[in-house]
Amino acid sequence: MEITNDPVHGTSEKDQIPGEQVGGKSVNSVLKQATKYRSTITSASLMVPESRTIARLLLKDGGSDWRIHIVVNNVLQIRSSRAALSIAQVLRARLRLMGPELLDMVISGTRDTATHACFAAAIKHSALLGDYLDLVLREKYRLFVPKLRPSDWSRYIDDCRARDPEMAVWTESTVLRLRWVVHDMLAEMGYIDSTRSLRLQSVRVVPDVLRYLEKEREHYVLKCITVCP
Repeated sequence: MEITNDPVHGTSEKDQIPGEQVGGKSVNSVLKQATKYRSTITSASLMVPESRTIARLLLKDGGSDWRIHIVVNNVLQIRSSRAALSIAQVLRARLRLMGPELLDMVISGTRDTATHACFAAAIKHSALLGDYLDLVLREKYRLFVPKLRPSDWSRYIDDCRARDPEMAVWTESTVLRLRWVVHDMLAEMGYIDSTRSLRLQSVRVVPDVLRYLEKEREHYVLKCITVCP
């Protein structure tokens, strides 16, 4: 199977560590190849406690002195500096897409509010997640299908490639990792009761998050996050 480099999503040059390369290519080169569906979501699930920390940094100083916060001060309390930087990069890329009001929900909201706010940011950051909700879960709910099947994900990935021919070709292990991360997010939100059973459940999104999305005209995110009938 041919393996291609998967572009960075939701980041810009200033988000990158100086001199960093992705897949052996410069950031500029990678960003020029950006496609709709990307695998960067594999680096982090919702990670609400860590997202609260990143949101505080963004509201406090815009995330300046990034290496000092993440590596030297180890604010995420992750042993590996490399892993900490990778996770922080994805969480920051998600949260920077949203305004201060939503970041404040992540920081100060109840567990449900913070979870739903993080999930909204994740949808905006990843079309792979958003379209899975919009195209796969929506149809399951519409037809009263009681649960997802593991094969739904494989079929969905094939359909994504048909919609986006420039999408990277991922290894089987990456596809499985993506499935686990997305299903873990769905379980944390309550769309499924667990990653094992994949049984669908009804979710009512926190009103404050819905009001924010409506006010900011986040139509795509709103459509995806309210997939339950």
